[in-house]
Amino acid sequence: MYSLNEIDELVARAGREMGYRREPYNLYEPVEYTMSIGGKRVRPKLCLTVYNLFSDRVDSSVLSPAFALEMFHEFTLLHDDIMDKAPTRRGRPTVYKKWSENVAILSGDAMAFLSYKYLAKAEREKLPQVLDLFTTTAISICEGQQLDMDFEQIPFITMDSYLRMIGLKTACLLAASARMGALLGGCDEKLSQIIYDYGYQLGLAFQIADDYLDTFGDEKSFGKQIGGDIACNKKTWLLVSAFRKADSVQKAELERIMNMDSSSCRQEKFSAMRDMYLRLGIKEDAENTIARYHSLAVQALEESSLTSEQKSRLDEFAKMLLGREK
Repeated sequence: MYSLNEIDELVARAGREMGYRREPYNLYEPVEYTMSIGGKRVRPKLCLTVYNLFSDRVDSSVLSPAFALEMFHEFTLLHDDIMDKAPTRRGRPTVYKKWSENVAILSGDAMAFLSYKYLAKAEREKLPQVLDLFTTTAISICEGQQLDMDFEQIPFITMDSYLRMIGLKTACLLAASARMGALLGGCDEKLSQIIYDYGYQLGLAFQIADDYLDTFGDEKSFGKQIGGDIACNKKTWLLVSAFRKADSVQKAELERIMNMDSSSCRQEKFSAMRDMYLRLGIKEDAENTIARYHSLAVQALEESSLTSEQKSRLDEFAKMLLGREK
């Protein structure tokens, strides 16, 4: 098997070889910009890590579909940044800030269709399953984003609602990345589903970690402006948990903080909410919950036909992912 560092290099090489510099330049320059500042590219790496459990042959029929996952993910971020009014992404201006909202929308659309072009390079006999998985996942992400937007209009949500939303918006793409690697590697349906379940639990942990880092992370290493979730009263794991734990007086204080004007007192609002989280023990609760979902991801593999070496590699990937700072 390749090491995780070697998987990293395979993904980086695939990204360099895709090539986005073409006409009309005003359409593709934002695509090139976005992909050049890509994050850790965990989705294609997970796909290749799973695939590599079963095969060492890595060519365009594997690399291109794996990279389609990253292209689609980055497309969703272009549109998310517009909806969230996010000024930075990975420490640099977001596309709609650097160009315009119209440019970000159109370039994002191009990225969505490019992802299908890359996906189509999968081996012919595997393409129907891969295409069905990818398209079903894309629809789920849209459903999750709509729920996230709907939640902005209501004062409180349940933890079940939150988990359903992040399951659709975030976890299903990591799960699909794992399953795609299994399908490309020739796994049967049973094992592919087990690996999907591993990716799904890992995806839940990943999103809760993202919520956590937006409040308790370091802005330079996190790669985007922290406190954005608090500024816009986003329904994160931290906020939902705070309302679950708070007594009546603390709930009133949480509501007061949420009603603060972020435009004039953003830092004050952030500090007040962060202090509430600390007083309620939400920081430690989040850390424990991330660890629990990591454990559930590993447990999903226990009854599978994977060897101990294969299971160890997937656990190594999970630890790498959840130890991230951005």
